[in-house]
Amino acid sequence: MAGHKQQGNKNSSSRVLTASLVGTAIEFYDFYIYATAASLVFGPLFFPASSPSAQLLAAYASFGLAFLARPLGASLFGHFGDRIGRKSTLVASLLLMGGSTTAIAFLPTYETAGWLAPLMLCILRVGQGLGLGGEWGGAALLAVENAPPGWRARFGMFPQLGAPVGFIAANGLFLILGLTLSAEEFREWGWRIPFLLSAVLVGLGLWIRLKLTETPAFEAAIAEKAPPRIPLVTLMRHHWRETLAGTFTAVACFAIFYIATAFALGYGTTTLGYPRETFLSVQLGAILFLAVGILLSGWLSDRTDTRLILMAGCLGTIPTGLLLSTFIGSGSLILIFFYLSLALLLMGFVYGPLGDWLPGLFPPQVRYTGASVAFNVGGILGGALAPIISQWLADNGGLFWVGVYLSVAAAVSFAALWLAGRGRSEEFSIEARPKSLNPNSDFRLDER
Repeated sequence: MAGHKQQGNKNSSSRVLTASLVGTAIEFYDFYIYATAASLVFGPLFFPASSPSAQLLAAYASFGLAFLARPLGASLFGHFGDRIGRKSTLVASLLLMGGSTTAIAFLPTYETAGWLAPLMLCILRVGQGLGLGGEWGGAALLAVENAPPGWRARFGMFPQLGAPVGFIAANGLFLILGLTLSAEEFREWGWRIPFLLSAVLVGLGLWIRLKLTETPAFEAAIAEKAPPRIPLVTLMRHHWRETLAGTFTAVACFAIFYIATAFALGYGTTTLGYPRETFLSVQLGAILFLAVGILLSGWLSDRTDTRLILMAGCLGTIPTGLLLSTFIGSGSLILIFFYLSLALLLMGFVYGPLGDWLPGLFPPQVRYTGASVAFNVGGILGGALAPIISQWLADNGGLFWVGVYLSVAAAVSFAALWLAGRGRSEEFSIEARPKSLNPNSDFRLDER
């Protein structure tokens, strides 16, 4: 596999997989250091004092702004990705995300700049959202449009592995800083270091991605017919069913992740009173199970059916959500670790196959736009609101209702997959595309 060359282009499989994994890992690192900082220090640093809970909610609200910007980024980068190509669009998304992240390191706090501080923080958070909105879809297409026959899900899981890799890098760095700096040093300047390091990582990502050429599927599509003038209009006019199915399919993975990471970290270090470094260590151990779930689900999807693997993950998450209050509220770090590990393992099964499933819903002329819009609107529904709603439910109703919220999110994704119909899309690497296949045809869920 590593030496496999795609016909008509210079991308080796090893180069493609490295670029899709490293790029998304950097993007998710940037995204997660904000989530971690929002849970730990952004409340008191950037928002006026009222109560610790109110400051945490304000920090989570700024965290959620990126999710609102992500569909706009998906539409913007999807437009150019479907018209001019995957490679240049991926480079631009990485630059925007990395530049916004690095700039956060230089922001003044509320104490020194008043309301200008949270305003600038929110603007840069929107920049992060725009960049990530264009990143995931392009990285997924880079992988699956270069995949040999029978390997699409396993190639598609490499961008998904960027999530645990980015999380480990981000929270591992915060853990090291917490162990080496005093609480005062961390609050004063230590939290800025992860944001500064983003500039180095972005340079690495650009060096890898600039060596790529276009995907064979995009080149073939452009050769057969000019791209649509406005891909988003074409998507909404002819592929709205697929877009809805993909959007609601993505809800569960976002809900699991941000409840098991951002909400759990904030709740564990405030309400439960665990030391920050202790709870970060628990989460770093649990996130390894997300990687295991992604690897298993990718392998199983290529041997069975991607949709069935996603549905199995959703079914497993429904009862798991109802157990949240029992384990998280137990007061035992061992039980908390067990629960977070189980939740993140299941997330691997509702997240890993998305790299194959979502691009496969759309023809190549609108594939970048379609996969990106579905994934990122699903992020609003499942991720942007998850820490805010979960914190409010925990404060006003208890942890049980946080678990109910998680179960409902999984049920929504299961219903979307059920209604989407059976089967997976055709292979769309050059070798596997039937000569009679018209890439401009109007794919419909009920036609597969």
